[in-house]
Amino acid sequence: MTRLTQMRAGAVLALALFAAPAFADGPAWRGDYVGRLEALALLQQLNADLLSHDSATLTLDRWCASHRLAAPAKMVAELDRAEAKPPTDEQRSLLQVGPDEPVAYRHVRLRCGERILSEAENWYVPSRLTPEMNAALAASDVAFGRAVQALGFRRRTLSAKLAWSPLPDGWEMGAAMPAEEPLRPPRTVIEHRAVLTLPNGVPFSALIENYTAEVLAFPEPDRSNGAQ
Repeated sequence: MTRLTQMRAGAVLALALFAAPAFADGPAWRGDYVGRLEALALLQQLNADLLSHDSATLTLDRWCASHRLAAPAKMVAELDRAEAKPPTDEQRSLLQVGPDEPVAYRHVRLRCGERILSEAENWYVPSRLTPEMNAALAASDVAFGRAVQALGFRRRTLSAKLAWSPLPDGWEMGAAMPAEEPLRPPRTVIEHRAVLTLPNGVPFSALIENYTAEVLAFPEPDRSNGAQ
């Protein structure tokens, strides 16, 4: 095998691993009706928690701790420093900035232990942050919500949806259930679009957040204690 062929094979393998289901190395939930219903309830609970709090980072901190996904349960941001995306006209409009106002970009993966719970793209206005916040965001992998927490910011959700449902459409009306195999969710299970604003209502950040199936990567509830 030539070196070029080896490199191509390695690239294909890397892409395949990146695209693999998040549960590939973790516990798989049962695919029966009860297991699917429990998984759906948990996704809805997390979605509601995210929508009812201003900081997704702190919400994921609590989720990671309460579901014992890692110890210590603290979100760490892995920053992709090589990627840069200019804001679209729509994003500049959301941020209420003109065409010449500098807008910074951050692409991070929020990790709790070995689990990547979220991938987020963030366009933010440096002039609306403190110099210390900008320095931390530029020089470290600190999570954005943690870095700007002192601003007392507010979150305005633009859209929020479950990107995957364990139950088929029409299940409540008797639609046929999938085969009872272990659940294998896609990589993204929840999608959010949001704007962060200062207490006076001025926006400073536009977010695209994709929450992964790793949020469910803990053993399913043990119901044996309640069995008769």
